[in-house]
Amino acid sequence: MNSFCQETKFSCIPDAHRNLILQAISSFENDLTTHYEMAENDPELYATFLSQVASLSLDLRKLPSSKSIAIARDFKRKNIENLFWIPLSEYELDSTSAIDDTPNTTATAQEVLTFNYRGDLMQCLKNNTQSLVLKQIISDLSANANISPSIISSQLKNLEPQSDLITEEVKMFIAFDIYYSILLIIENAFE
Repeated sequence: MNSFCQETKFSCIPDAHRNLILQAISSFENDLTTHYEMAENDPELYATFLSQVASLSLDLRKLPSSKSIAIARDFKRKNIENLFWIPLSEYELDSTSAIDDTPNTTATAQEVLTFNYRGDLMQCLKNNTQSLVLKQIISDLSANANISPSIISSQLKNLEPQSDLITEEVKMFIAFDIYYSILLIIENAFE
């Protein structure tokens, strides 16, 4: 996984953010492999995780490591140029127009953050994936960010071929859009 950000197809990911992205994905994958006791590149690992998110049966008290919780808190404290998350209200203001890359998105402590589907990172994934399902999910989320992780997980867990679950773009999408988005909401429970 650590080589994907250096590949030419991911040149749209700013160099300054590659290390943070790699740390987050590595921690996510370590959490999954430890919790489910499966190999990192086993499509069943991701299918199991997505199935549990979709059915709302994921035990979030047991899955995240302290490192992943710390990364989620770090994301919350310093939302780098809106690369990752923005307040949900930004989408609700005008769901038909594109969001500026650098809007004033200072969130209050109670503000719900959503992934910036119109931002550079998601557009990079959308433009580089071969998965038509992932492209459609990102397009849908760009128009309406208020779609639950369980619905997104339901769509992703049935990717065909199942080996698409372990493509770098899909794994990265799962890590950020599902895993860290959930951790941003529940990280206070781990204090």
